[in-house]
Amino acid sequence: QVQLVESGGGLVQAGGSLRLSCAASECTISDYVMGWFRQAPGKEREFVAAISRSGEITSYADSVKGRFTISRDNARNTVYLQMSSLKSEDTAVYHCASRRGIAVFAIRSSADYWGQGTQVTVSS
Repeated sequence: QVQLVESGGGLVQAGGSLRLSCAASECTISDYVMGWFRQAPGKEREFVAAISRSGEITSYADSVKGRFTISRDNARNTVYLQMSSLKSEDTAVYHCASRRGIAVFAIRSSADYWGQGTQVTVSS
């Protein structure tokens, strides 16, 4: 069973930065498109970013474009989300997800595996 474990969340002031990590086990992440999603209290889960298996193709939600960067280290079986210029509206639980296949955009609609999430709180 594939396991995804997020880390790196915390409390940060508006304008600050955080880097989230997602460590995968019981799989080889180079077989998967990887993505980050978030869910704020009282809201539905929303797509944040995705990255192709090789890391050459990335996709971002408009709300984070230019501020967040997704990357991956297949040798370490880990995916990252670098978040900068954080805003209060970025406050949410951030989840890592994986999807077999090659279509980066497909993970926006469904994923095969999910992590438990890490809390990010941005104070204004």
